[in-house]
Amino acid sequence: ISRKLRPLGRYFPELLEPLRSSLPARCVVDGEIVVADSAGNGLDFDALLQRIHPAESRINRLAAETPAAFVAFDLLAAGDVSLLEESMADRRDALVEAITENDVVRVTPATTDRGVADDWFHRFEGAGLDGIIAKPLTGTYQPGKRALIKVKHQRTADCAVAGYRVHKDGNGVGSWLLGLFDAEGEM
Repeated sequence: ISRKLRPLGRYFPELLEPLRSSLPARCVVDGEIVVADSAGNGLDFDALLQRIHPAESRINRLAAETPAAFVAFDLLAAGDVSLLEESMADRRDALVEAITENDVVRVTPATTDRGVADDWFHRFEGAGLDGIIAKPLTGTYQPGKRALIKVKHQRTADCAVAGYRVHKDGNGVGSWLLGLFDAEGEM
């Protein structure tokens, strides 16, 4: 299910059997569905978004053309045992022990070595990753809260706001239409 509690099995049917074979019979895992780019050099967020489509024929075609994978990063419950109050270090150990990785289901890499994290941060910048996540080893899981630090690549661009759309609730800006300059300085 998604973080907004929407079922995702229909949109990613190719994940169901690999997840069943990789995970314990009863567990709650926090992770992310990803789609590799066509060259296999990174992630393709646009291809992932295309997978959320109502037509079953298109879902089946895209499952074959742009298969998804699942990357697990936290174990929240195993069997009848909640791990929410356990430390990140203990949840990580339980996650690694609980999951049998396969071609589709992986456990995200983790390190406490700043040099390794710095290498990952720079090496994977062009692979569709925004950055890295840092979590306190002693921290418990905080449902609905950002109990983590996103270390993101800083990117800037000169642009102009050409228009906007009011937010769907009628309060404030919902989206902006941005104009970018090309190499010749033209909008």
